[in-house]
Amino acid sequence: MKESNPQYFKLTKSENEIMELMWKEGHPLSRSEIIELTPERSWKSSSIHILLNSMLDKRAIEVAGFVQSTKNYARTFTPCISSDHYAVMQIKNSTVFSQNSVPNVVSALVEDVTTPSILDQLEEIVKTRRQELS
Repeated sequence: MKESNPQYFKLTKSENEIMELMWKEGHPLSRSEIIELTPERSWKSSSIHILLNSMLDKRAIEVAGFVQSTKNYARTFTPCISSDHYAVMQIKNSTVFSQNSVPNVVSALVEDVTTPSILDQLEEIVKTRRQELS
């Protein structure tokens, strides 16, 4: 999965359903697998081609390879970004987000942390960033 500073993109509701499936499955999926694994989808199965092409154009996904499907070969797709990085991208590109928002965002996220080692990691991140700014 590529994640080296991807260009900002926003997924539609239907694209997000597909992306969440890809993140959950954790391996490349073909069109037919995506359709088969989303019985409760909000989009029509005939739209899969349009949705995947849109996601490819946004560089949200990439072609991972090919699998044999009956007599033909089908492309498989994989995310170019993790769910965590996508969530951060959406927050950082929000029109109301600014540096002044960071303490509130971090505070809201830290409220749910129950593992001391995660808090240790956060302290180390802040310490490293403080040194970089000095």
